[in-house]
Amino acid sequence: MLRPKKIHHIAVIVSDYSKSKEFYTEILGLKILQEVYRKERGSYKLDLAVNDMYQIELFSFPNPPARTSRPEACGLRHIAFEVENIEASAEALTIKGVEVEPIRIDPFTEKKFTFFADPDGLPIELYEG
Repeated sequence: MLRPKKIHHIAVIVSDYSKSKEFYTEILGLKILQEVYRKERGSYKLDLAVNDMYQIELFSFPNPPARTSRPEACGLRHIAFEVENIEASAEALTIKGVEVEPIRIDPFTEKKFTFFADPDGLPIELYEG
């Protein structure tokens, strides 16, 4: 039986590499681990650390096809980040010009959560842990 130990990374293909790099590093505050330009593919690969634990990989490709993410399309639904204070986190995003949905309460866990989107419209959740 397969027994995964943890998530190694999450890969995201972006339409505008510079805009997404700025969003994930300057707005979300993720740390750059490595940036590579792959000339043969005409693409960048950017490895980002999330609290020195998990890794998000941003990829750029020439003319990537659009992927439907809303409403409730089949496939990966969203990325969720756990935060200590959801109000302060939502406010920090709002100050930087990111539109954040109203904070809601999960009816099962009674924890607070909200959503916002990256530059390509990928839903991102903040979940208060």
